[in-house]
Amino acid sequence: MPEVKITAEVRNEFGKGASRRLRRADKLPAVVYGHGADPVHIALPHHGTLMALKTANVLINLDIDGKSHLVIPKAVQRDAVRTGILEHVDLLLVRKGEKVNVDIYVHTEGELAPGGNLLEHVLNALPVEAEATHIPESVTVSIAGLEAGATILAKDIPLPAGTTLNVEDDVVVLQVLAAQAEEAAEDTEGEGGAEA
Repeated sequence: MPEVKITAEVRNEFGKGASRRLRRADKLPAVVYGHGADPVHIALPHHGTLMALKTANVLINLDIDGKSHLVIPKAVQRDAVRTGILEHVDLLLVRKGEKVNVDIYVHTEGELAPGGNLLEHVLNALPVEAEATHIPESVTVSIAGLEAGATILAKDIPLPAGTTLNVEDDVVVLQVLAAQAEEAAEDTEGEGGAEA
């Protein structure tokens, strides 16, 4: 995973008013924490951070007062109304070789068996442990030909080298459900006809 470089400024003003002033200046309030150090309150460039966060579990090389720090996003608050607007970001300090716990997205490929079955994502993201500098963006699972009743467990998902599950092996990630909408509609019509 490539590193994204972002330059941050240390901030000394806190509270809603200070955060609003930062956002008006196209900056984003953030906090860096981890490794037992005191949290550092910083301001990030809004647009650059927004672009970086389009990559899941992005590794950021953060420049704070000329010192370089590797961080990953831990919590991102977005504006509830305006899409594309970030409110606040929590960043976690990491080191090369260090293992971190993250969630990676589960993508599917292929078509289910014919018959109008439905695919349910029980987990949209899979909890894993990976090296901080080699976090996979996502995993891809084939659902080709799966029929109603089929399930894909966490242990069935192929993970990249160096990545391990951070959840029980038998946790259901995906399952195929039989389509029931038409049957339910027919039952209702039948009941209505009996009453008439």
